[in-house]
Amino acid sequence: MSILEGLGLFFGSLIANTLASLSGGGAGLLQFPLLLFLGLPFGVALATHKVASVALGVGAAIKHLRAGTLNYPLTLFIIAAGAFGVIAGAHLILFVPGPIATKLLGGMIIALGLYSRFKPTLGQQEQAQHRDIKGMAMGAIGLMLIGIINDSLTAGSGLFVTLFLVWWFGFDYKQAVALTLISVGLFWNGIGAASLYIAGADIYWPWIPILLLGSLLGGYLGAHFSTVGSTRTVKIAFEILTFAVGIKLLS
Repeated sequence: MSILEGLGLFFGSLIANTLASLSGGGAGLLQFPLLLFLGLPFGVALATHKVASVALGVGAAIKHLRAGTLNYPLTLFIIAAGAFGVIAGAHLILFVPGPIATKLLGGMIIALGLYSRFKPTLGQQEQAQHRDIKGMAMGAIGLMLIGIINDSLTAGSGLFVTLFLVWWFGFDYKQAVALTLISVGLFWNGIGAASLYIAGADIYWPWIPILLLGSLLGGYLGAHFSTVGSTRTVKIAFEILTFAVGIKLLS
């Protein structure tokens, strides 16, 4: 890899992960196509992207831990609920027709953005709900299904988790993004990367250090902007990323 390509890889990763950390998902919108553009095969690019995305969660975790914005019991709940789906998704992707699944996901993500856009008050203030035993059980099923998506496709699962936490559990967007980044960015992606590797996917290790640095810094920067910005700003960032990711997947 030339110096120019290395710089492009770093700044592409930094921008993608900063936006993802601010809005709760979508790092694969830029980072994954960049890996393909630079010559990696689809399967290798997917596995390499998943490994690098773990640093997004690390960077965001550092900032949110310092800011004291995490709900630890719920973070552990989200990690555990989605882990089963993540492992299943890593194996299912080997059998699912990629183009069909990708376009379906693109349409669903655009629908998420439209749903959020046409509900101006959604996620602006916390309204705790469905946090009894029955609600948590149903929420766990929803998170498990999203976990399958997380390790089956290249981008967008974090956006699903963010809106699900707002819609089902009543979090505001800032809380939902913080929970998503730690649970999905760090743990789901870490479990998913390991599962993809065990399932037979190759990882292009020479590029991992550059991607990890871009993801780590981007995760921290996005989490910083999220904590200092308003809930409305985070909501708008979420909606913009859903439209961008959805259109990218459809095209």
